[in-house]
Amino acid sequence: MTSLPTNKDEAWRYSDSEALTRLTPQELASWHEAELAPGETRSKTLILDDSCPGLHRVRLKVGAAGRAEIFAVVSASAYTRLEVEVELAEGAHFELGGVTIGGGDVVREIVTRTLHAQPHGTSNQVIRSVHWGHATGNFLGNIDVARDAQKTDAAQDFKGLILEKGASVNAVPQLEIFADDVKCAHGAAIGQMDEMARYYMASRGLDPATAKKLLVRAFIGDAFAAIDDMDEQERLMEAALGALGDAV
Repeated sequence: MTSLPTNKDEAWRYSDSEALTRLTPQELASWHEAELAPGETRSKTLILDDSCPGLHRVRLKVGAAGRAEIFAVVSASAYTRLEVEVELAEGAHFELGGVTIGGGDVVREIVTRTLHAQPHGTSNQVIRSVHWGHATGNFLGNIDVARDAQKTDAAQDFKGLILEKGASVNAVPQLEIFADDVKCAHGAAIGQMDEMARYYMASRGLDPATAKKLLVRAFIGDAFAAIDDMDEQERLMEAALGALGDAV
């Protein structure tokens, strides 16, 4: 039987401890699994709002020269976690663009583990987190590079925006590299709204709410920049901005 996680487990350290006690072993054992054939490209967009809170787990195996893309907005008003495990074959690529956004006292998180198992694989993860009230946004991202996975190129970029005191954002990027000819990078930055930018926009006649919404839009835009379908990109953007409600 699958045991329930606790905050003592590294991958769950910032999660909602009370919500973890309500998870069932069946939920923890349930993964959406997919295997991409060599050269196949597959893209998935997710909006995890109040229609589908809770635990969402995805496990992917990407064949040689394949490409897997996931773009997601996590905005539910109850504990929600998107967890993705990816294994990349030779020359395969994984692209992730994700946003956690919301208020209240809710924990919203994106957790990834990317295994570069063979040479010439690439991955790129862009995560943005916007929270207020007493909400928490988490990103835990593991990149593992196997000994034979030479010429790997992997990147993670996380930025968190705190709109009110009391909210929090956590980022735990981790690299475990056994190959010696690789390029792996990660960056994390957490801060508050750029008041100078908002003042500048107000001086040009924009009301405070509009200025704030535009700044948030610009902040989260990078997470969806790799989406080729402009309609789908705008749909995710509107879902994220819609979660702002009266926070602006």
